[in-house]
Amino acid sequence: MAVGEGAARTGAASGSFRAPRGYARALCRHPAALVAHAVLLLIVLVALFASAYPVDPLQQDLMSSLMPPSLRADPIFGSANALPPFLGTDSLGRDLASRIALAIQISFAVATLAVGIAVVVGVPLGLLSGYFGGTIDSVVMRLVDALLSLPFVVLAIAVVAAVGSGLVNVALVLGLTGWVTFAKLVRAEVLQIRESTYVEAARATGCSHARILVLHVLPQTVGIILVNATLTMGQMIMAEATLSFLGLGIPLPTPTLGGILSDAQQTFFAGWWIVVFPGIALILVVLSINVVGDFLRDYFDPRVRM
Repeated sequence: MAVGEGAARTGAASGSFRAPRGYARALCRHPAALVAHAVLLLIVLVALFASAYPVDPLQQDLMSSLMPPSLRADPIFGSANALPPFLGTDSLGRDLASRIALAIQISFAVATLAVGIAVVVGVPLGLLSGYFGGTIDSVVMRLVDALLSLPFVVLAIAVVAAVGSGLVNVALVLGLTGWVTFAKLVRAEVLQIRESTYVEAARATGCSHARILVLHVLPQTVGIILVNATLTMGQMIMAEATLSFLGLGIPLPTPTLGGILSDAQQTFFAGWWIVVFPGIALILVVLSINVVGDFLRDYFDPRVRM
């Protein structure tokens, strides 16, 4: 799903921030969301402690290439203290479990940085566009329309091919092409907020525009920003995997989910696990993030009783 499509999914969410009181109670009434939170927490822990995995994800051992998943330690594989290859090894004898764990860590790093850039760029532009209107609104919205008219993946591929690959470059490309959704959603919310009674009262008391935007308008958009940021995380992870699969993402030898799947094309029939396990990991990451994002959207919408 393209980053620009997130607006359709979060459009129902209200911008008013709902206090987190009762979050656990609401979560317990939604089993699917509860499972998604648990899965996402487990995945985040795997990503955080990927570097502590006892097997080096870059260590090659051709004697152990294409070993199937096993819970029994093989004397050929690794050192005496190494874990058994319970997810198997790839064509170069590298442990697939440690590579997937590190790949998830890389994916979260890229997605978090990209979403941060998108928020920093898109939210202020959305605030200014919705609050002041006029020329500022016209310029920002025409820029947004221009970016949305281009296929996101094609645009990202073109920019990465021009500026080069690498974790920071990929995150910058994804963030600077993904801010449009934040700008549109925040602008739509601010158009309603600026006509509210408390904003009019703040103007009447002589508050500056900057004070009104920071203290009275921005807090009311926190909910919609949080929801969209969560949904965009999944989109950014998919986009990074797509770029890595095409050879335009994180360069070798750093393992990425897309890169592992790309390498597995040559050995699919000899080692099905090299495709299945990274694919399952990618599906679980994106699906759990999207389910959590949908739950947050309903939680922050005052029209939905939870």
